[in-house]
Amino acid sequence: MSATVMVLPSKEPEKIRLVSIPEDMESHEAFRHATGVIAAAEEANPDFTWEDIEDALEASGFRSLGFLLGPALD
Repeated sequence: MSATVMVLPSKEPEKIRLVSIPEDMESHEAFRHATGVIAAAEEANPDFTWEDIEDALEASGFRSLGFLLGPALD
């Protein structure tokens, strides 16, 4: 069984996040859903942190994953 994952990019490398997508969610649906969840978490708390967003995503079935940022491919 392989998981589908989504990268949450950032201009700051230390703020890049990786989450697994719920098994019953298609990629395009996951993108739209995550966008809405993140926007709602940011709107609910102007002083939001990653943990606030992570909690909101996890409540929707996404799971935060650890990763190692590799060398740039540029």
